[in-house]
Amino acid sequence: MTRPSQLLRSQRPPASPRPAATVLLLRDRADGAGFEVLMTRRSPTASFLPGAHVFPGGGIDALDAQSHGFATRRPRQSDEHLTQSIAAIRESFEELGVLLARHADGRMADADDIAALDRSAPFVAQCQARGLTLAADALHVLAHWTGDRTQPKRFATQFLVARMPEGQTPVADETEQFEPQWVSPAEALQRYADGEFLIIFPTIRTLERLAEFASTEAVFAALANEQALWQCCPRTGLLDGKERRHMEHESAYGELEMVSPDGQIFHPLDWQSAQPVALRRNLLRLTAPNPSMMTGPGTNSYLVGDAATGFAVIDPGPRDPQHVQRLFDAAGGDIRHILCTHSHADHSPGAALLQALLVDAGRPRAAIRGLASAPTARANSRFTPDQPLVDGDRIVLSATGPEGLVTHSLQAVFTPGHAANHVCFLLEEDALLFSGDHILNGSTTVIDPPDGNMADYLDSLTRLDTLCALHGVEFILPAHGYVLGQARRVIAHLQAHRLAREAKILRAMQAAPDGSPLDWVRLAYADTPPALWPIAERSLLAHVERIRALGLAHVSN
Repeated sequence: MTRPSQLLRSQRPPASPRPAATVLLLRDRADGAGFEVLMTRRSPTASFLPGAHVFPGGGIDALDAQSHGFATRRPRQSDEHLTQSIAAIRESFEELGVLLARHADGRMADADDIAALDRSAPFVAQCQARGLTLAADALHVLAHWTGDRTQPKRFATQFLVARMPEGQTPVADETEQFEPQWVSPAEALQRYADGEFLIIFPTIRTLERLAEFASTEAVFAALANEQALWQCCPRTGLLDGKERRHMEHESAYGELEMVSPDGQIFHPLDWQSAQPVALRRNLLRLTAPNPSMMTGPGTNSYLVGDAATGFAVIDPGPRDPQHVQRLFDAAGGDIRHILCTHSHADHSPGAALLQALLVDAGRPRAAIRGLASAPTARANSRFTPDQPLVDGDRIVLSATGPEGLVTHSLQAVFTPGHAANHVCFLLEEDALLFSGDHILNGSTTVIDPPDGNMADYLDSLTRLDTLCALHGVEFILPAHGYVLGQARRVIAHLQAHRLAREAKILRAMQAAPDGSPLDWVRLAYADTPPALWPIAERSLLAHVERIRALGLAHVSN
């Protein structure tokens, strides 16, 4: 649904990745303190990752897919995973002389078998001639990594794990690989931190995940369902002017995906309030200088539009004259609409300041639009717009230029829950959802009764999911934090998280029927730092209201 005309850079298709497989060979430490993984150093003259410490592996050949009949497999091991396992077995033998194969009687290949095979000759045929079957059933899927979109040479690599066969000793081919060595994941990461070990991003993150396991048994137990623990194609942004890669679950990933779909590296991720950050040609974000535990890096104000159409401001922010002046300057003073998602003190007070600034500058007086605060709102959240919105209202910016009529249309979507007067906005032409405080990046929003209502909040999430499905929305622009990608997955996660928390609260109420809300917080939010419990108590009360309204619990308090 994205308009290519509004992207910050022209697009170029990334190089197609070549299928590859790598195997992490594990062994338990002799002293019983965890396990080690086999790593080796690539040739300094290699065309890909010269000098890096890696796990053995390489590209998948056509012959690998034709060799299924010479390998053993688990009942649930797919054809694709079988091909990848065969490739990894072949590569580990060619590079390190490690042979994951068995005799007909079940014995693992030994030193005599390895000595009898030629690393440079066709691998499977040699194994067949010696009566060996490839032990593909010994390899389990760990993860899948696809190379950065900016790389001219990319691989889509399946990371597999297997136990190192007893009695075998790795010997590098001294052509592609050098210096095989056993290291614990933690040791490898420390040596990397000390500048002694060159490893790349996928290797680093894989070692970090491995370091969480106490034993090889724990690793293989986690892989029993034949599914990769994670899949990743990293995206890169700039922090302090330096390149920083991000995985899909990390907070900046969605923003990088939206700003640079093809992966070009140019987008700054530093939080600062002096200059707006361009997200599209028709979209700027200016973050107010009000960072805190409640606001994260600060409140995001958005400018939608361009020099020809003029701009609409979404959430002018707190009562901060300097922030408002920066909004005015970023729009060249041409602000046609002032929109507030809700009336909280970090979102709406800047509206009146911005309106006054426009009038003082001799500009047309833009109307402040939103929903009036309900009687349940706190004193510092009183708000009355010039023009109350109606659910479904469309605020349209338009201009005719060399390419014809250009429009930027914002649809108001009523979403009570965080606040009784909360509104989200959909930028229709680009399928972008401005979520205010209803959906945040990095935390769940507080639902604070009586103005906040959990039943309304969950209903509004369902409404937003339907909206995203109807308009093909992929990106959510929150009032706090980076852009979120995979919009419907984010909403589904929030719904599941809230309901799971509600189930914990219900169990806490049943376990302590005469307890106070703080007693229930201690039980239901035991996974949350105690410093956050006073904030959590607000949302707990909202859940309690919903639980009681649904007749799920009968508790006296």
